[in-house]
Amino acid sequence: MSPNLPDVVLWSIPAFVLLTVVEMVSYRLHPDEDAAGYETKDAATSVGMGLGSLVFDALWKIPIVALYTAVYALTPLAIPVLWWTVPLMLLGQDFFYYWSHRGHHVIRILWACHVVHHSSRKFNLTTALRQPWTSWTVWPFYVPLIALGVHPAVLAFCSSANLVYQFWVHTERVGKLPRPFEFVLNTPSHHRVHHASQGGYLDRNFGGILIIWDRMFGSFTAETERPVFGLTKNIATYNPLRVATHEYAAIARDVRAARTWPERAGRIFRGPGWQPRAVVAAALAASAATATPALATEPATADASATEPATADASATEPATADASATEPVAGGAAVAERAV
Repeated sequence: MSPNLPDVVLWSIPAFVLLTVVEMVSYRLHPDEDAAGYETKDAATSVGMGLGSLVFDALWKIPIVALYTAVYALTPLAIPVLWWTVPLMLLGQDFFYYWSHRGHHVIRILWACHVVHHSSRKFNLTTALRQPWTSWTVWPFYVPLIALGVHPAVLAFCSSANLVYQFWVHTERVGKLPRPFEFVLNTPSHHRVHHASQGGYLDRNFGGILIIWDRMFGSFTAETERPVFGLTKNIATYNPLRVATHEYAAIARDVRAARTWPERAGRIFRGPGWQPRAVVAAALAASAATATPALATEPATADASATEPATADASATEPATADASATEPVAGGAAVAERAV
């Protein structure tokens, strides 16, 4: 028998609208020049992505619920829905959410789904609504919970509660909370770090409701410098379809250009910024080759009295023809130090 649990997201919509309006008004009354704030097109895109995700999630849920139901039917375990078991199941869902979220940052084909949520250069409550349309990549992470006896309907309830909680952490209008809250919970301060594009902030603070998982597994970073939101290589579009699919298109281009099967696999299953060793080495060689001549052409001011030409090392001013290929541009080399989005 399916547990009768409320639709947390549906019941929370009025609160979403009210809090968003309050945040917008707060920027009008008390502007903050350093904050990302609101932009009409960006906010509209985020809302559009959220509405679209409701449609696509309904489609993805059909096969996913069928699979979860099959696993639940096969497991000998069954956790009853009681006042004290629901918090435990919510804790379990938050634990597996952490690993799902972390996996969607470090495996490129999963990042192609999750990058949508990070594609805004603003950070406000509408950013929470910027959800992916290809969430079919999430389901494998929760199979262990179903196998342990969590009913699929309870998992859906816990996932919805987790999603609703995370709505309020997408804001710059809330500073740091008292230390006990900051230590245990995911807060706006922690989540600003997660959405930042600075190198020291990348791939940190994956927690949903709790930040303790990040503290336990070494992925926590506190907010110090002001975050710069967005991607390391931002996309210049407000088209929801392009926002939803741009990284899949980038993966397809990279796979077509790859020369070997290991490289093709790496373009799909390694990290978003991964490059083959040959590409990295060629990019470094090209950088070194372009930097060296600049040093060689500087005037020798240390001994200006030496008026005789330095014929003993005249080759220093000649182009390095012995390895001219090192100065050729390398496809993809510019992305060595940044995420490939």
